[in-house]
Amino acid sequence: QVTIVESGGGWVQPGGSLRLSCAASGVPFFQLVMVWYKDEKEVAGITLAGEPWYSRDGVQGRFTISRDNENGTASLQMNNLKVEDTGIYRCNARQMGVIGTRGWHWGQGTQVNVTA
Repeated sequence: QVTIVESGGGWVQPGGSLRLSCAASGVPFFQLVMVWYKDEKEVAGITLAGEPWYSRDGVQGRFTISRDNENGTASLQMNNLKVEDTGIYRCNARQMGVIGTRGWHWGQGTQVNVTA
């Protein structure tokens, strides 16, 4: 059974920073493409080889996604946060070798609140 657990959400003022972490277990981490969503919309992802991509407009240059294969974690460093970054951030782990979304595993989510 694959377990995905996010941490690191909270309250921050505009211009502040937060670092979200996602820990995956139950499947070899090197088989997982890791993706972050905000309010069910894709924000950023990182490939098995560690190549990042950013899907949400306005986050490139402010957000940085990374992965630590040794520890089985993926992180989203969020800097210069804006009010519109407020939302529930969920980690999605996509297992390679499994067809379609059957290999997608989700965490419960962590709340980020950006407010003055």
